[in-house]
Amino acid sequence: MQLVATLDEYGKPAWITAMIVGFLLWWPIGLGVLAYLIWSGRMGCGAWKHEWKDSEFGREVMRWRRGMSPLKSTGNRAFDQYREDTLRRLEEEAEEFQAFLQRLRHAKDKAEFDQFMAERRGAAPTT
Repeated sequence: MQLVATLDEYGKPAWITAMIVGFLLWWPIGLGVLAYLIWSGRMGCGAWKHEWKDSEFGREVMRWRRGMSPLKSTGNRAFDQYREDTLRRLEEEAEEFQAFLQRLRHAKDKAEFDQFMAERRGAAPTT
């Protein structure tokens, strides 16, 4: 605790130096110091978390975290129907595109195989 109090007296530069020295000596020490700095809020990370929650952006983030998910109803039936139709259409397009890619790969494989067979027939050994 004496070490923590001493480093607190010197401020952030002392903590950063302690972390760097810890990494240089043995990486788990440096990692431990870094974790302690983050966990204790000594680097000012904790204050930022509270400030952004009071902003408009923070309120929107918290609203989305509370339960706005693509599968839940928004309460607006017209929008929910539009969203379902759009998602269904996108899934169909994705399936069609995957089928197209599969046909394209098959055609490429067939062309390469036909070329191989043609070259093999042309270079047939004469015995």
